[in-house]
Amino acid sequence: MAVEITDSNYAELVENSEKPVMIDFWAEWCGPCKLVGPVVEEMHGEYANRAVIGKVNVDNNPEISAKFGIRNIPTIIFMKNGEVVDKSVGAVPKNVLSEKLDAIL
Repeated sequence: MAVEITDSNYAELVENSEKPVMIDFWAEWCGPCKLVGPVVEEMHGEYANRAVIGKVNVDNNPEISAKFGIRNIPTIIFMKNGEVVDKSVGAVPKNVLSEKLDAIL
């Protein structure tokens, strides 16, 4: 299961990560998020030793959501060395997410 990133563990899991990070911002009530969710879970297994794949529930973690200005979900951000390097908004195919992550590995 993808890492659950929260307001309280964000700094530890993301800002201090030596690996690239992919974060899926989602919510229970979001239809397109339910399409992307299984893809994110698959990628968590595939990239286990090379990247941190996490999920942020926007309803439960308003600080992180505000920090990145998340207005539409699903939004997936890609980070390297604590900086956002790429972003995807909306339900996109797995190959698009994989290409973005592979580019920063």
